[in-house]
Amino acid sequence: MSIREPAVAGMFYPAQAEHLQRSIHEMLAEVAACKAESSPPKMIIVPHAGYIYSGPIAASAYQRLKPFAGTYQRVILLGPSHRFAFQGLALSESEAFKTPLGVIPIDLTAVEAISGCAGVISTDQAHRYEHSLEVQLPFLQLMLEHFTLVPIVVGLASADQVANVINKLWGGPETLFVISSDLSHYHDYMTAKQLDTETTHKILKLSHNLNGEQACGCFPLNGALLCAAQHHLTATSVDLRNSGDTAGSTDAVVGYGAYVLH
Repeated sequence: MSIREPAVAGMFYPAQAEHLQRSIHEMLAEVAACKAESSPPKMIIVPHAGYIYSGPIAASAYQRLKPFAGTYQRVILLGPSHRFAFQGLALSESEAFKTPLGVIPIDLTAVEAISGCAGVISTDQAHRYEHSLEVQLPFLQLMLEHFTLVPIVVGLASADQVANVINKLWGGPETLFVISSDLSHYHDYMTAKQLDTETTHKILKLSHNLNGEQACGCFPLNGALLCAAQHHLTATSVDLRNSGDTAGSTDAVVGYGAYVLH
């Protein structure tokens, strides 16, 4: 079996399984009590920085999945490309992804089903060092019981191309979509708060014209929001902070939002 090994363990999150589990459980425990979800979320939007910075914000969305841990059987994970420039959406050639918590099998049938979609390519170059997908995996491994994965790195792709792939895999309540994106980058604290609040309003309206200044994952995010509008989903903001709130200076911060869509 070909396995994509972790690339950022020990940098973005702890490399030792016990330490990693403890770190995630602590972040989940800090999530403020909230009204229980009445139905399984169909999609969540979560940030992808190092856990010390964005982990608590991501935990705010992942905690909402806990009551439905046995419902989800498949996760479609989309995130932007940081290290490999390309056009379209990149599937992995691996059969599984690995983290310190174990191996996650790829849904090869689903991969085959979308391999012919417009803009879809297959290359491990896009996945080998990409952190936007990898940092979500330990959260998913601890929150869900058993699931297969469809990991998709999104390069320069239109909202229509991304939405078409999502629609092909829409499925029922067994399928969860996870969209990985941070918000604004390297503004001062108050400017970032204003910008990220404006971006959040657009996300809640399911606007699919975000740009890279508003969200670094704008390409997967725009496609997901277009698809969400087509399926009449409703978005809820569950956390909105930045690195000045969690760790680091307030002079140049990165924005993080967590959203749940039903």
